[in-house]
Amino acid sequence: MSRFRRYRKMVPWFGEDVIDPRRIRHLLTSKTARDGAQARWETLHRQCADGGSRQRLDRLLHRLNGRDRGVQESALAELELATLFIRVGATVRFLPESQARSADLECHLGTERFFVEITAMVGAVERSKELSLRLRSRSDDEPEVCRTPGDLLTNAILARVRQKAKQLSDYCDPVLLAISVPNVDKTIRSLRGRISVLLDIKQLTGALSILLPTLKHLSGVLIALWDVEPVQSKSGVRLGNVLMVERSQHQQAYPRVRMLVLNPSADHPLHESGLAAMRHLL
Repeated sequence: MSRFRRYRKMVPWFGEDVIDPRRIRHLLTSKTARDGAQARWETLHRQCADGGSRQRLDRLLHRLNGRDRGVQESALAELELATLFIRVGATVRFLPESQARSADLECHLGTERFFVEITAMVGAVERSKELSLRLRSRSDDEPEVCRTPGDLLTNAILARVRQKAKQLSDYCDPVLLAISVPNVDKTIRSLRGRISVLLDIKQLTGALSILLPTLKHLSGVLIALWDVEPVQSKSGVRLGNVLMVERSQHQQAYPRVRMLVLNPSADHPLHESGLAAMRHLL
């Protein structure tokens, strides 16, 4: 009589329905964030007591279980940034989702109110790297184009700022656009090695400083760059409208670079209390 071994059916982690803290930590392996999304969610659930925020938080937690990495990273970016605002003393309220495009957070610092739109550029590092390789393979007879992954990533960030600025033009209070460029997917990293992109930070901040005066309804752009390697600058010139913190590559629980580029021509600039909070947040 033949004997058969009974195998336990294996279910991929993204197909489970039960939210487990170990799964959430797995989602954050690339960032090695020890506090985890679960802890952030619990903090926000205690601090944001209104019904709209509670409903939005439940949706964010549900999206962490989805199969779409872009949806997951977007939810993680919202949880992380909202937690950071609370830690610097702001009162945070999640705005309801609707067909009319609006910001994600409404924040209060004393008597000052400002809004925050959060977006995650998933795959931007990978696409910049791959497009750079394709451009290099072209013949030398073609017109000169930007060929480095850093240039392509800079252009992608500028394009995202232009795109998102269109939905934030109706606000009469300071508005921040928060962009997260998350780590490369760990499966791609294991197959191709580390895919950090060499990025000229001063070129990026200079390009943003030129772009923002044309978008007067934006008060500034807050950017978190996880998987980049800043190019060493030979110039000691610093822009007065740029606040930036650069961390060691060994501090994997934090972005490699987090910066705030203020709009010098904003119709509604951040007040001093808001700027002080931003310095602590960085």
